[in-house]
Amino acid sequence: MTRPTPATTTARICPTCDGFPTVAVTSGTRDHRGHLPTTTVDCPTCSGTGTAPLRPRLTTADLGVSA
Repeated sequence: MTRPTPATTTARICPTCDGFPTVAVTSGTRDHRGHLPTTTVDCPTCSGTGTAPLRPRLTTADLGVSA
């Protein structure tokens, strides 16, 4: 039986496309048969995956606290 993945390894939703990475864009004009041609376009930030990489966790060494 598989267990759920921990929350620390799940990917974030892409902030640019909000998790909808591929959209269909119409040209606005119809062809000679009356069809509306569409083109699929992927999000340039996440390359069509819908997720963004996790941010690295800060440690106390990264904070650089000085006395």
